Parts: sequence; C-alpha cells; structure tokens
Amino acid sequence: MNREDTIARLRGGRPVIAPSMLKCDYGNLNDEVARLASAGASVLHWDVMDGHFVPNLSYGAMVIAGMRDRSKLVFDGHLMISEPERYLDDYMKAGLDSITFHIEAVPEPASLLKRIRAAGKVAGLALNPETPAEAVLPFLNDCDMLLVMTVHPGFGGQQFMPDVLPKLAKLREAAGDRLISVDGGIAAETITAAATAGADVFVAGSAVFDAPDYGAAVTDLVRRASAAPRFSH
Repeated sequence: MNREDTIARLRGGRPVIAPSMLKCDYGNLNDEVARLASAGASVLHWDVMDGHFVPNLSYGAMVIAGMRDRSKLVFDGHLMISEPERYLDDYMKAGLDSITFHIEAVPEPASLLKRIRAAGKVAGLALNPETPAEAVLPFLNDCDMLLVMTVHPGFGGQQFMPDVLPKLAKLREAAGDRLISVDGGIAAETITAAATAGADVFVAGSAVFDAPDYGAAVTDLVRRASAAPRFSH
C-alpha cells in the first residue's frame, strides 16, 4: 500500500480504532491478528520500545515482518526509540504502512520525515504529554500525521491525562487535513473527549484486549467516538 492509499484509507475510516499490539497475547500473535481483523479493526498499532528512549522493551522489526504477510490491515508503527534514523530502513522493510517517531528523539525531524515519505510511507511525528504543540508546528508541511501522547510512553495500562486535551485541540486547528492520532488511556470513558478535541485515530490497548469480545469493544469505541460533534453531523 502506498502513502496516498494509506492516508485515504485512514481518512475514509474515521473514527479509526487502532488496537495497540503492546497489549496482545504474544504467545498467540497470529490468532490475535486474525481476531482483530474479524472484530472490525482496520489498523494495527505496533509500539516499538528500545529500553533507552523509554524504560521498557517490546518487539522489533522481525516480529512485524513476520506478521506482514498474514494481514491486510494497515500497519502503523510507533517508534519509541532513540536514533530512529539508524533503524528506519529495517522498519520500512518490515512492511509498516505508517511510521511515527518522536520529536523528543529527533528535534530537527524534517529530513527523516521526508525520507519516510520518499519511501511511500505515511510520515508521523509524536509528542509526549509535557512537550508543547509549538515543538512540532514548524514541521507540519513534512508531516502526514501527528501522534499526541496522553500518557507517558513506555508502559501500557496508564490513566488518560485530560490536561493534554487543550494541546490536542490546538494541534487539530493547526494541522489542517493532516491526521491526528491519540495514544494512551483511550477507553469508553475518554474516547469521546479525545474525538471532540480533534483526534481521528485512537490507539486502544486495554480497552480492546481486556474485553471478552474484541468486536463488541471496537464497535463500542467507534460508537462513542462518533458521538463527538465533529463526527456526528
């Protein structure tokens, strides 16, 4: 899938629920991916952690590559790593359709964003809760998507930080037609507020994987996000 097709697929599917594979059962990864597809998920969000940029480790490019041929879903990669430019080729070859890295790891990200776009991938820029919107605004022209963290990156299961919502709304106003994703604590109680503030893509971990029925969980999250005024008209 090329960059334009991925963007069109994400825009056309809004509000998009993107289950975070950080919370999946790794012992049954193939079954988990199949269950998520059957549940109506259109995006899988792959959280990559290096134990340096964030104090935790997850999977790498080989795991993602191993699942690429088993799924037609959009693979959305979130690189929570130091020096993402060193490993970018590995993740592009692994089959990610969208690649997001952190402004805190690359304060001058324009060349890396252009490199991702040149490879036919959606280029995303993430920012942590404490990072102001102004940090990413100069780079919007090279960005396809912004990822707003509503928890501190590195661990699943954290509580949503409502103090981030004004920043999300500010970025929505500035971003034009670019996609905005939100990651952290997205659940039935928080998704409508995040959608109202301007998010298009909602990364959900516990809210999906802790539910007995993935399909019911995804459907409920879509329904709640769709209740936001910007989606319900």
